[in-house]
Amino acid sequence: MLAKKPPMGFNTWNTFGRKIDEKMIMETADKMVELGLLDAGYEYLVIDDCWSEKQRDPQSGKIVPDKQKFPNGMKYVSDYVHSKGLKFGMYSCCGTRTCDDFPGSFDHEFLDAKTFAEYGCDFLKYDYCFKPENAVGSVLYRKMAMALKMCGREILFSACNWGCDGVNTWARSAGAHMYRSTGDIFDNYPRMKEIALSQVENLPYSGPGCFNDIDMLTCGMYGFGNVADDHLDESERKQYDIDYKTEFALWCMFSSPLMIGCDIRKINDTTLKLLTNKDMIRINQDEEGRPAYVARGLEEECPTFVKLLSDNEVAVLFTNLTDMDDRDCRLFFDDIGLQVADGYGLRMKDVFTGEDLGVRKEIFNLRLDKHDCAMYLCKIEK
Repeated sequence: MLAKKPPMGFNTWNTFGRKIDEKMIMETADKMVELGLLDAGYEYLVIDDCWSEKQRDPQSGKIVPDKQKFPNGMKYVSDYVHSKGLKFGMYSCCGTRTCDDFPGSFDHEFLDAKTFAEYGCDFLKYDYCFKPENAVGSVLYRKMAMALKMCGREILFSACNWGCDGVNTWARSAGAHMYRSTGDIFDNYPRMKEIALSQVENLPYSGPGCFNDIDMLTCGMYGFGNVADDHLDESERKQYDIDYKTEFALWCMFSSPLMIGCDIRKINDTTLKLLTNKDMIRINQDEEGRPAYVARGLEEECPTFVKLLSDNEVAVLFTNLTDMDDRDCRLFFDDIGLQVADGYGLRMKDVFTGEDLGVRKEIFNLRLDKHDCAMYLCKIEK
């Protein structure tokens, strides 16, 4: 089964947008291996929109790669990515055109799926722009899912319809392995926070075989790239390491696919250490794939999330999503089913420092600065 765990990889859109070519893709593949990202689980390298010519080939009807960006063709790039031990991903759209006005797959689903298979594609991100008014979104995704099943190659299907049409209720049955439930992310804290809080109600609609995708990570972008918000004030648009720390913790806790969006060729040590944190990835990739739940604090925008894991483990995430310093955060163990009278507590390990806090019982308190978080990987013990 594909997507037994949330897919992990890299996508070109957040940083590069239209500015993609085979050289950049191959350099990124090299760095994903060199920096240990593949070993950490980031196996997909996905080319997003703007990879093709503006029109289909008039004879074959196929979408064809941009001859200037990919002079050696897409199979050449795919083969290089595969030679590094990575998997190769591509992009299309259920409408007549893609979001950046390149050929979409509407009414060409089976031809395009076969074309992607010929390229050696392992992952297809399928967007939602320029859908004909009378076309039903869920049916369009079913069509591509069927086409992928018949293409002769196993391809992970990433449905990107931005949370429209109640997608959380039909994505799994339509054949998607992951589905977008939000609009696009931007590299600023308010948007990241908005997306995270909007997904609390969708947390149950995610599990092995079909995961809720809350969009690609912006960790390590620092205001540079395709999804930087130039219209915002500097104080609003620039993110700091503390913001990225909380973003990654939320994405891990929510079992979201982890698709890196920064330029991996220029990634700094702080971001690399964050994105390869073994305990955080362990929480995201837990084999049971159970959703997190809110234990307390949602109305105050200081939610504490709890996630039951396999092997008698529990993950706990404390957050201060406000712009106010030093907020009290706490967890009453009774709220998660551990009563003091029964003698059980949690042996808490800080996922950022590795510190073992010992077994805590009844209540756990801490204070967090604005935008900060604290995350613990715990064992249930007496």
